[in-house]
Amino acid sequence: MKTVLFHSNNSKAFTGFGKNCKNILKYLQKTGKYKIVEFCNGSQWGHPSVKTKPWICQGSLPNNPALIQQANSDPHKGRVAGYGGMMIDSAIKEYKPDVYIGVEDIWAFDKFWDKPWWNKINHMIWTTLDSQPILPQALEAAPKTKNFYVWSSFAERDLKNMGEEHVGTLHGTVNTDDFHRLSNTERKNLRQKFGLTDEFIIGFVFRNQLRKSVPNMLDGFKIFKKDCAKAKLLLHTHWSEGWDIPRLLKEKNIDPQDILTTYFCKSCGEYEIKPFCGQEQNCKYCGSEKSVNTTNVGAGVDEEQLNEIYNLLDVYCHPFTSGGMEIPIFEAKLTELITLVTSYSCGEDSCTSESGGMPLDWAEYREPGTQFIKASTYASSIAKQLKKVWQMKPSKRLEIGRKGRDFTIKNYSIEAVGKKLESIIDNMPDIDYDFNWEEESNKGKIKFEDLLDEGKRIAIVLPQSAGDVLLLNSLLDNLKELYPEYDIYTFTMPQYFSYLEDHPAVHKVLPFSSEIDNLHFLEGRGSHKGFFDIAFLPHIGTQKEHNYHHNGKDRLQFKL
Repeated sequence: MKTVLFHSNNSKAFTGFGKNCKNILKYLQKTGKYKIVEFCNGSQWGHPSVKTKPWICQGSLPNNPALIQQANSDPHKGRVAGYGGMMIDSAIKEYKPDVYIGVEDIWAFDKFWDKPWWNKINHMIWTTLDSQPILPQALEAAPKTKNFYVWSSFAERDLKNMGEEHVGTLHGTVNTDDFHRLSNTERKNLRQKFGLTDEFIIGFVFRNQLRKSVPNMLDGFKIFKKDCAKAKLLLHTHWSEGWDIPRLLKEKNIDPQDILTTYFCKSCGEYEIKPFCGQEQNCKYCGSEKSVNTTNVGAGVDEEQLNEIYNLLDVYCHPFTSGGMEIPIFEAKLTELITLVTSYSCGEDSCTSESGGMPLDWAEYREPGTQFIKASTYASSIAKQLKKVWQMKPSKRLEIGRKGRDFTIKNYSIEAVGKKLESIIDNMPDIDYDFNWEEESNKGKIKFEDLLDEGKRIAIVLPQSAGDVLLLNSLLDNLKELYPEYDIYTFTMPQYFSYLEDHPAVHKVLPFSSEIDNLHFLEGRGSHKGFFDIAFLPHIGTQKEHNYHHNGKDRLQFKL
């Protein structure tokens, strides 16, 4: 039975990461094939609150006062600690996993690929990348991670275009049992409950973040309203964070009565759909005072209620700047709604005709600081696509909507994604690793000269990356032809050994260390005789350090 350490963000259950981790861990546990250890962000190491789950769960925050002090005094260390970076080594040593799976933002893995255990056990990163160009952390991690998976195909495509052919797409999950289309009678009764009849209702379900394109949505709705007087827009979100929606409505001269929202009572758990009328309202169901607010992550509708809200809609529209996986799109598809989605980032996977979606066109803008490409959805495209759906025959809408449900079940259901992950884990080899890092560190005390054989020697130092080491591989035959009497030693990171160790021109492949990143250490200087007759450090430019001495023994292959 393989032990799988699952590094998760399950503590934030309302997020895409949190929902996905909860779904997948339940699936893996149900198979009975694995010993599951959840390394869970949000709780301290050893805290009893994480002991209630049906698998082993260990908090990832430090409980050592000294480490806590470090985290509190240094913003970088604090961020590392928040994602489990201070305690990951302890978790690996204690639970000795056969497989490590990191399901987090890419910056959560603070150079895990340089740790002593990374290449000794099976490892996998399953991360969201939401913008172009691809994050530098991902470009560093991908070549050092044997199993590197992203949540959407656009990121896979971009990484493969940069030479990372081993990268794959493994979508996040949505619970297909929670969302489905209600009968026409049930849908009609729901509308009557909230004083709605034959209005054409557009829905947008979202956390009120700035990357959700609320101004664009309102502009598109206003244009569409000229064609469809009975149109209503339901913004299922919290109106006291993010966008100031009342102010936007006033600026754009949109009638607030045409904009619906979801109110939720934290006392009785009932909800109501109506135009926005402020927060802390009294509950008409239980009579509680000031208990009703727009739905939010602290007090909001459950999945059954959310399914009802989707069933109030005629179409679902989701304009956004970028995203790793926009879960409401797929919840809407499961209720057989046509989904209008910005055709950028993860939206590329859900705006196609095969997915039961329709694309929203956009203009590029750049995010200040990061310079990431972001999408500003055209209001005209929103209005155009809304009009298409509005003018469709009901039978055509249902046909496209059913296609969207089938697409979601096939590609995003817990079972579909779980089976793919199960196959990935099962195809990973057995490991034989004693997790004895003390012994590994003692090996590092061997004298440098003890690693070298008698004879003339050439050193080539190239720590990384995959592309550069492959280029070096292609040059080794020529180098050996030029220096036939020399033994060639190459120094690189352990993850690139396989690129060089089978080459007949290479005498030895040795691990790179900062000590050898110095031409004078290798070739000698003054009283230090050095270890190599010639050393090449192609990754160091001549303007940074001297790297062209070579004891006067290097040979040229051209004449003037």
